[in-house]
Formats: sequence, structure tokens, C-alpha cells
Amino acid sequence: MRETAQCSQAAPKGSSCVPLDIPAVLLVGGMGTRLRSVLPDTPKPLASVGQKSFLELLIRQLRCQGIRRVIMCTGYLADQIEHEFGDGRALDVEIQYSKEPRPLGTAGAVKFAQQYLDSVSDFVVMNGDSFLEIDFQRLIRFHRCHGDIASIAVLRVQNAARYGTVQLGSSGQVTGFLEKTGADAPGLINGGVYIFNRAIFSHIPDRPGSLEKDIFPRLVERGVNALEHDGMFIDIGTPEDYTRAQQICELLYEAASQK
Repeated sequence: MRETAQCSQAAPKGSSCVPLDIPAVLLVGGMGTRLRSVLPDTPKPLASVGQKSFLELLIRQLRCQGIRRVIMCTGYLADQIEHEFGDGRALDVEIQYSKEPRPLGTAGAVKFAQQYLDSVSDFVVMNGDSFLEIDFQRLIRFHRCHGDIASIAVLRVQNAARYGTVQLGSSGQVTGFLEKTGADAPGLINGGVYIFNRAIFSHIPDRPGSLEKDIFPRLVERGVNALEHDGMFIDIGTPEDYTRAQQICELLYEAASQK
């Protein structure tokens, strides 16, 4: 979805370096089963990409754009992640940890982190195993202008076979989500970056669940918008894509450093 005229105001010049009044929740608790052949004893977000971990790449991206408070939703091999980043001081951010007591899925992990988000009206959520070149300020402005419960960053790909696709109405509002079909065809896919209003907590039950499969489809009637991006995107969930991330690591670092 492209911004409407009233929602398309550009950020003030130089404002990208100003700290943003919004925290980011990173979903880093997954088991990473498809990468076990190359990462048998390492949580997927700590997979090395060049000289740094993939998770550090995401943190640097947030910091470069002014997001300095991070809540990590950890689970599988959580201690390794906490040992690697501590309180975040070394990367000039503040990190808190929401360690799930059992596998909760993406939805359950966000719900479990609610205790760290009581004082905020909106917050960013990011998958810890994918990278999207994105202007966070643009997405935040878009979300607050529309005033709905959730906004999703989406992108168009030539082959959406391994992804579910996002369906948009004529106004650009999300009308539905289709499960992956395996068909080699272009499509609009979820980029793994969201802005949520805290009202979303009343729609997430206290049990394991998936944002993509269980929550988003039920929220469509309450207002979910999608903003299209055309930057770099990679999901390191398979050995093949993890290898590709190594090959383009310099481009990823460059994209993550944009302000």
C-alpha cells in the first residue's frame, strides 16, 4: 500500500538520527530446525553473517534509525543470546529479555512480553531470522496516520513459492492472507516487520500461537494495513538462504547502516 496524500508527509530533514519513542520486540526464540544441519548448537539469530551475527545486524539497523530500546523474546538456547548481548550497552542500546517458559510461537511470545510494554502505545515487532531494508520512521508515520491495530511491511517478490501472500483491497487495506502454495509465481509477501498498537494484546490469547496463522487473519476486519517496501530482503531460515546471506553480507551491512 502506498501512502495516501494526507499520510505521505516526509520526515523532517535530518530527523532519522533522532531517537524514536517506540521500542522494538525481536522474536528470537524459535527452534531453527531447518538450519540444524549447519547450526547444530547455535540459536538461528546468532548465525554468523560475515564477522557479526545476524541478530547484531538487526540491532544495528534499529539503532542506526533511532530505535534504542529492544525487548528480545527468547526461548531456544536463550542463554547464548543473553550472554552475547547482555544489557545492550556495547551496542548503544537498552536490551531486556522476555524468556518464554515453553515454546509459545510468535503470537505467544509477543503476549508474554506485554509486561515490558505497559507504558507504550505502539511498538515494532521483527522476526529474528529475516532482514528487510526499511525506513522505520516511514512505517511508524504510516501506522499512526491510519490509526489501526496493526501495520505490516510487505514486499513484492518474483517467486513467492515458499511464502504466504498478503491480499490487498483497492484501498490498500489488508483483506486476507493466503498460505504458501508452492507455486512459482510473483506475489506480495509479509516482510516480517510490524507496528502494533497495544490494543493487539486483547486479541492474543495466553497460549502458544502464530501471529501469521492465528492472529492476523482474525484482525483483518478490525483494520490491518500494509506498506510496500522495495529494499533488500532475506530470510535465513533454510541452509540455501543462509549461504546466500554470507554471499551478500557486505550489502546487508550497508543496508543496515542506513539512517
